[in-house]
Amino acid sequence: MSTASPAELVSTPVDGVDVLGALSPSRASDFMTCPLLYRFRSVDRLPEPPSPDAVRGTVVHKILEDLFDLPAPERTPATALGMLQPAWEALQREEPELAEMLPEAERERWLTSCRTVLERYFSVEDPSRLEATERELYVETLLDSKLLLRGFIDRIEVAPNGAVRISDYKTGRAPGPGFEAKALFQMKFYALVTWRVRGEIPAMLQLLYLGSGEVLRYQPDEADLRATERKVVAIWQAIRSAEVSGDWRPSPSKLCGWCAHQALCPSFGGTPPPLPSPTTEA
Repeated sequence: MSTASPAELVSTPVDGVDVLGALSPSRASDFMTCPLLYRFRSVDRLPEPPSPDAVRGTVVHKILEDLFDLPAPERTPATALGMLQPAWEALQREEPELAEMLPEAERERWLTSCRTVLERYFSVEDPSRLEATERELYVETLLDSKLLLRGFIDRIEVAPNGAVRISDYKTGRAPGPGFEAKALFQMKFYALVTWRVRGEIPAMLQLLYLGSGEVLRYQPDEADLRATERKVVAIWQAIRSAEVSGDWRPSPSKLCGWCAHQALCPSFGGTPPPLPSPTTEA
């Protein structure tokens, strides 16, 4: 595996030009949450054990993606539930280590939680009444600053009048009051990329929270997306500054309880590993 620094030059497959660097919404969120977490994941590229919550999200996303391959009348709760076991078995074939993720006694409980999330999806929307234009779509765009933005969008729908709606599935619960902005950052990031690629601002962004059966909707405008671009560029500049100085500071919060790297974090008495040697490979 390459030990390339994320700030090294990379090449976009779209135009083949060298760019300043590349950033996805998840890595940007990592840095905003905790610069040291970003370092562990994107610079050191430390492995993390699979978590039941993350794997549930992967399985549910795959089922909902495949559901839209079926004729509209077949997109039913029974069909989705019938896809669970095959999807889980296929994922285990791709990643055999997942078989050891849970003790055998807890596996059925975990599968039941997957079923609950899938059933709740149908309380949020009726897929038989929707037609997805794109699913699990890889998108990227190069900003004027030569920063490459990229990521995967769960679903895009285009109305007959050309209006674009971007949807993202979350298998957790909706954020509480005052925390919506952090959740919407990812969607505004995708809206910015879509705007740059298609030349049209998406009419609607929606987050479908299948853990609580709620939907968070937002209508972006040009001012929103220009502000998002400035924020993304500022995040990248902060990442570059941390890389040059070697100062990747921890930012302790209640999220630390879910971090796989506590043993290496100074906030918990740990010592980070030496930084990997930079390379020009990407």
